[in-house]
Amino acid sequence: MHIKKHLSFNALRRALSELFDKIDDSRQAGKVEFSMHDCLMSALAMMFFQDHSLLSFQRRMQDRMQCCNLKAMFAVKKIPSDSALRQTLDNVPTHVLYPAFSILLQHLQRGKQLVAYQLESGHSLIGLDDSQYFSSEKIHCPNCLTYKGAKRSTRYSHQILQAMILSPDRRQVLLMAPEPVANTDGHTKQDCEINAAKRIVADIRAAHPKLKIIITADGLYSKQPFVDVLKAARMSFILVAKPTDHTVLFEWVNELDGLGQCEYLQFSDEKGRRHVYRWVNQVPLNGSRNADPANFFEYWLHVDQKITYHNSWVTDIAVGKGNVVELVHAGRARWKIENETFNTLKNQGYHIEHNLGHGQRFLSNTFFVLNLLAFYIHQILELCDRGYQYCRSKFSSRKEYWNNLRTAIRMMLFRDFDHLLRNVADPPEIRAP
Repeated sequence: MHIKKHLSFNALRRALSELFDKIDDSRQAGKVEFSMHDCLMSALAMMFFQDHSLLSFQRRMQDRMQCCNLKAMFAVKKIPSDSALRQTLDNVPTHVLYPAFSILLQHLQRGKQLVAYQLESGHSLIGLDDSQYFSSEKIHCPNCLTYKGAKRSTRYSHQILQAMILSPDRRQVLLMAPEPVANTDGHTKQDCEINAAKRIVADIRAAHPKLKIIITADGLYSKQPFVDVLKAARMSFILVAKPTDHTVLFEWVNELDGLGQCEYLQFSDEKGRRHVYRWVNQVPLNGSRNADPANFFEYWLHVDQKITYHNSWVTDIAVGKGNVVELVHAGRARWKIENETFNTLKNQGYHIEHNLGHGQRFLSNTFFVLNLLAFYIHQILELCDRGYQYCRSKFSSRKEYWNNLRTAIRMMLFRDFDHLLRNVADPPEIRAP
C-alpha cells in the first residue's frame, strides 16, 4: 500500500520522538525508572488507540503481545505504570509539547499538502473556536477556571481555544497548538476567550511570519478591539455578524439596500436549491466615531421554498461577484471546528471529556494536548496515507475500525503500524496463494 514520503505513521512518530527526547526532565536521573520519552509516547499511544481510561490501557499492556506491539510501533523501551505516568506528566509544562503541531504541519508542507488548503486568493483559512473539556464541582487544580453556580456551589473547568487550518472542500482539519483559557498569570480577573484569542493570533503570526492568513470565527470576535488585533498581525478576517450584536451595521446595510446600493447574486444548483447572496462594501462596523469601515456579505439557502440556512459576515476583503461565493464557503467552513473536531473528540472514541487524571499542575492539559496530537495524526493519515484510507474503508464505523486494530495487536506481533494496517485490511488467510 502506497505511503507518501514524510507522512507515514513511522515518519510522524519519529518526528515526535525527537521532540520528546529533547524535553527537559527535572527528575533525579538516578531515580528515574521510566524515561520522559517513554512516558509521553505511552500516553500518546493510549490516545492513538483510543483506550477509554488509563486502567484499560494498563490492563492491555499486561498482555505480552500487546506490550511488544506498542513498544515496536511507538519506540517505547519500558512502559510506565499508571501512577508513574500521571506523576511524571503532571510536572511537564504543557507548552513544551506545542512545537509538535508545527512539526506535523512542516511534514504536511514537505508533502505538498497545504496547497490544497489554500483559497483561490492564496490565503490559508484558520478557524478559531473554544471548547470546554473538563468540568467538576470537586476535582480542580490551580489552572482551573471557577464559576459560582445558582446554589452558590463552585464549579471548576478547563477550557481551550483551538486554531486549525480549514478547507471548505476537505473534511480533515489541520490543528495548530491550542491556547488554554486558564488563570495562570496571577490576575484576579478570570481569563477569557478573547484574551486567549489575542495570544493565539500572536503565536500564529510568530510561527508563520510570511503566511497569508484569513481568520474566521463566530460573532464574539467581530468587534473593533479584536479586529484591531488582527490588522496589527497582518491577518484578514471573515467574522460572523448578527443583527442583535451589530445594530448600527445592519441599519446601514438595510438603508443602503433600500437605496439600491447593495448587490445581489442568485442562482439555483442542480438539486434545485436556491442560493442568494447580498453584499455591500465600506459600512461602519459599529456606531462609534472611530469605527473602521467593514465589508458586509450575507447568504440564504432556500430548499423547497424554505430557508434552511442563513448567516452574515464582515470582512476586510473587498466583496464582489467574483469572490462572494468563495467568501461564503470560507465563512461556513467554521462549522468544521465544532462538527468535525470537537464533536468527534467528544463522541467518536477519543474520550476527550473523560478524566484520565487531573493532577495538581499540568496533567489535565497535557493529556488533552496528547489526545489532540493523536487526533491530528489520524487526520494526516486519513488525508495522505492510502494504506490507512484503504484499511479504514473496510469498516463502517470509526469505533469498529479501532476495535479491530486493538484486537489485532492482541493476537499477532507486528513490525510497525503499517504492517498492522496491511494485515487488518488484507489478512494473510484471505490472500491468493
